[in-house]
Amino acid sequence: SVHAQSTADNALPDAPTVSERSIEDLNYLGGDTAMPPFADSLIDVNSGFRRALFSKGMALRIISLTQFVQNALAAPVPADQQVYVGHHPFGNVMIQPILSADLRQLHLKHAQFYSGSVWNWVSWNPAGPKAFQLWDLYFYKEFGKDRVEMKAGYTSNGLDFIGLFVGGNTSTGPQGVYAVLPYEVGMSYFPLTTPGANFRVNGPKYTYLKSGFQRSIDPDGGPTEVQRNHTGFRPVPHGDKLLVIEEAGYQRPAAAPMLWFRAGYMHNNTPYLNFADGKKEPGNHAAFALMDYQLRQPSPTQPVHGLYVGGSVIQAAARFNAYDLYYEARIYQKAPFRSRPADLLSVVSTYGGHSRYLTDALVAQGKTVWRNGASLTGSYSLPVHSGQFATLGLSYIRGQAITPRVSDAFTFTATYLLFF
Repeated sequence: SVHAQSTADNALPDAPTVSERSIEDLNYLGGDTAMPPFADSLIDVNSGFRRALFSKGMALRIISLTQFVQNALAAPVPADQQVYVGHHPFGNVMIQPILSADLRQLHLKHAQFYSGSVWNWVSWNPAGPKAFQLWDLYFYKEFGKDRVEMKAGYTSNGLDFIGLFVGGNTSTGPQGVYAVLPYEVGMSYFPLTTPGANFRVNGPKYTYLKSGFQRSIDPDGGPTEVQRNHTGFRPVPHGDKLLVIEEAGYQRPAAAPMLWFRAGYMHNNTPYLNFADGKKEPGNHAAFALMDYQLRQPSPTQPVHGLYVGGSVIQAAARFNAYDLYYEARIYQKAPFRSRPADLLSVVSTYGGHSRYLTDALVAQGKTVWRNGASLTGSYSLPVHSGQFATLGLSYIRGQAITPRVSDAFTFTATYLLFF
């Protein structure tokens, strides 16, 4: 005899429930530069510590950096005579705790509270600055199925605009000489923060528009900013006005293959010293255009691997900024060896112009100057172990300081990063 099966017996097993939340929702969001995933951390992503915090919608991350730079072409000068990084042995140590929350307790989706502080020590303060203060404190939210992104609070926009990091990740940060022009014009950068709001609108076919409104950092630079606002919480120190940043871009993912073009403009209402007439006036500005393109994609299962080329052009107002022109050409390989899928090999060439108003004034005072500078940097970044990254770099630099006119340098840079 034959016995019929019931409907219940025929039913397929239930599909696994898809979690609406990921621990990566607690990583750094809304930037032009990314941080390594939590899975790449000294603390196991599945550890009791991580799981207990994530059950409450929170994550705690600590980043530590140690860096050493030294010129190999000449003996070190005394510490009080150095004029560039590596002229005298240079050291940098940083510790950065970060707490983030996905705000599930408030029943918010695609939202994040992000806060961080920083202790940053450098052996030469002009290259820092030295700081122990707030780094980031903001609210992030996505609207309209991720069409619009908003970030408001205290931000460090060096990670959110322009995309200066070769390879697009903080674990493979810039080596050698790189563009400082956006920071001269007042954009906030690590370890400095300023209050403001950023908006990104994601358009069709990989296009986007970004706008940033922030209080300018001090026109005299990072060390002066820290002296006037040593905790980072002071919203508007006297004299610091509004900086507006506009960026438009086309950002196609690696599966396509990758193509990222971005261009923009920034304008600062803060009074800056005009080198032409010695008066302070508003109107400092800069324009930028950058592009990165993936030439080769050897692995269809790992589309981000391959060979990339890129270029940058940044120009700032010569009457307000000591460095007024920056060109960069770069070529870099993600996963240069099959056995090293997370490594990055890069070669970066740069050329920078120095303000003619400033250099003419220095020459009139009897000082020696460089009218421009150039560099060639090769670097190799690799993960040493989970959550540990090392980068070694060699840079040949000509015109590394505007004044005095010092000899060319060949600097060695070693950086070690820890992500807890």
